[in-house]
Amino acid sequence: MTTTVALIAALDTKADDAGYIRARLREHGLRVHLIDVGVLDEPLLHADSTREEVADSAGMDLGVLRRRHDRSSAVDVMGAGARRIVEDLVATESIQGVFALGGGAGTTIGSIVMRDLPLGFPKAILSTVASGNTANYVGTSDIVMFPSIVDVAGLNRISSVTYTQAADAFVGMVNGLSTRPDVSPTADRPLVAASMFGVTTQAVMCAKSILENAGCEVVVFHATGTGGRTMERLISEGYFDAVLDLTTTEWSDEVVGGILSAGPTRLESAARHGVPQVVSLGATDMVNFGAPDTIPGTFANRLLYHHNAENTLMRVTSDEARQIGEAIGRKLRLATGPCTLLIPLRGTSALDAEGEPFDRPEARRDLFDAVKSSLDGSAVTVIDIDQHINDEVFATSAARLLLDYLSHVPYTAQASNHA
Repeated sequence: MTTTVALIAALDTKADDAGYIRARLREHGLRVHLIDVGVLDEPLLHADSTREEVADSAGMDLGVLRRRHDRSSAVDVMGAGARRIVEDLVATESIQGVFALGGGAGTTIGSIVMRDLPLGFPKAILSTVASGNTANYVGTSDIVMFPSIVDVAGLNRISSVTYTQAADAFVGMVNGLSTRPDVSPTADRPLVAASMFGVTTQAVMCAKSILENAGCEVVVFHATGTGGRTMERLISEGYFDAVLDLTTTEWSDEVVGGILSAGPTRLESAARHGVPQVVSLGATDMVNFGAPDTIPGTFANRLLYHHNAENTLMRVTSDEARQIGEAIGRKLRLATGPCTLLIPLRGTSALDAEGEPFDRPEARRDLFDAVKSSLDGSAVTVIDIDQHINDEVFATSAARLLLDYLSHVPYTAQASNHA
């Protein structure tokens, strides 16, 4: 049976480029379902899903859209329409991968189409913006972005190289679906999500080892904003049986205005879906910024730690610590399943320890008092541990609590159902 993939392009301005990619994919034996997301000029290639059909799928007449002469509106409409068409093709197993190409508009449309497709479903964008900040395009998905190097504006001796490489790599992704070995050899084991930052690594890796020795599989997410959002998404999709959320530092950036916020819904997924969780306050003593010259002027006189040339950490104040504690408490109050908050009385990160640069006992106390006060009267269990977060005793306590939760909650093999 021939494998089919979707190819998304504006066939008024990117027809030559799309035609080349389509031909290359066909050389590898793939059938190509071409989707036209152009709006203004006439298409220069025949599409399997026409621009009229794409606009109609978004509830818009193409003629009306043209007369608006609004580029932003056109991108939104064609992205929404192409997304519905691709979702239908995926649901009916009519395609086994999706590829998009273009500049800023084409990349935006491609990302709208792909971001919520299932994990592991081949998805790729050949893009002029792939070498920049791609967070807004990729989001929490596994989209692969290929730099076009030159503009997607026709074939030349450079673009033909990058187009060929992107198409060939995508073919490998698609063909790998049928030859992929069992990627989940431990799918019969409870799957645990864990959050980690550099300054909480010691604690998380110790707890991870204990959980794995007890028969769990542990997936660690880097608490850098995108990591937290990705973890939240996969928890909400039912991948995990339990959560070890020791590193809630992203709430510091959300409250104070750092660059690694995971957004206002961080800590909600496990709470709302009743997933057992053990939570702590890892790295909530700090806010993250880039190079020193990128730090807002309002923070010029603050206590800073230059982690490396591209990363600067800022110690939170007592007032900020209270706000962070209150925010975390509000989210944990949403818990509909077993939830314990562990408070490391001697420090929340490697920098927040006796003799270290961020050792501020008063700010620590304000953080702890605020989160406790916010959780008064809730079903969340709060336990003070007279240890630093990176102490072995603390990590062991966290792991054992989570194992106790797992022993009382039937394992549903949710992760294996997604494999």
